Amino acid sequence: MKILVTGGLGFIGSHTVVELQNKGFEVVIVDNCSNSSTEVLKGITAISGKQPIFEEFDLREKNKVQDFFARHTDLIGVIHFAASKAVGESVENPLLYYENNISALVYILQELQKKDTTNFIFSSSCTVYGQADELPITENAPVKEAESPYGNTKQIGEEIIRDTCKVTSNLKAIALRYFNPIGAHPSAEIGELPIGVPQNLIPYITQTAAGLREQLSVFGDNYPTDDGTCIRDYIHVVDLAKAHVIALQRLINDANKSNYEVFNVGTGTGSSVLEVINSFEKVSQKKLNYKIVDRREGDIMSAYANTQKANTELGWKSESSLDDALASAWKWELKIRS
Repeated sequence: MKILVTGGLGFIGSHTVVELQNKGFEVVIVDNCSNSSTEVLKGITAISGKQPIFEEFDLREKNKVQDFFARHTDLIGVIHFAASKAVGESVENPLLYYENNISALVYILQELQKKDTTNFIFSSSCTVYGQADELPITENAPVKEAESPYGNTKQIGEEIIRDTCKVTSNLKAIALRYFNPIGAHPSAEIGELPIGVPQNLIPYITQTAAGLREQLSVFGDNYPTDDGTCIRDYIHVVDLAKAHVIALQRLINDANKSNYEVFNVGTGTGSSVLEVINSFEKVSQKKLNYKIVDRREGDIMSAYANTQKANTELGWKSESSLDDALASAWKWELKIRS
């Protein structure tokens, strides 16, 4: 059973490749290495005992996408991660995000329409909800006007897949709306490896603790939350990776209720930025140098998941705690700096 994983050398993609191979799937990775490294293949192989097939090219090149699918006619599923994903960067460079996140998706779906049957898992985001009216957020919460171009690309991506499924009976798809993936594989063979200055909180925390960054900026302490900082639902990346495998198996086994489904993937618990900092200091025994600065454009106040649908219909739930996730992230940071 051969599965294409786009962006499979990235943070979430690489952990999902491991879980797929652990379940006996044959994996083909496509990645342009714009925010990843071929060194990740060594980590995947060390954990799973098997090296996935790897092809390096940019999915924005339509002719290369067509050529890939012409050569890999035996694919039974696609898990699509490849996308730019930083809220702040998307505000500064929206056209990059619209080109990268939308065109590649369209080119892949055009090829999948040609197949007799196929299963598609889409890497979506809780950003589609914006600042939700009610917490925790259910899948029935209204999709609001996006707070950032990144969030908008995820909304548009879901709409494209939904509309394609309506007219393509051979296509089955699930959009997984992630909350905030963090941590690393417990082996410390793979983890989050941002190129340049990290755009996400946890690698900035670990790099600051390791001395690579002078200071962590906390964007705002005047939100209407208990400690004034933003609240997010932080999920261990291995738990998230396992959700992709379970979602894919749901489609392969025809257990889906419709040919387009949506699931929240989170822990169901919100943690503030300061709570994350305190947890990290506890598990690492390191005092973190941080400073409160102005709010960042595009950030929402609070978002955490109602995970009941994923728990009951997918038969999946998160298992790791915030402390577990941060301890694994620190172990990974120490390894790559050693």
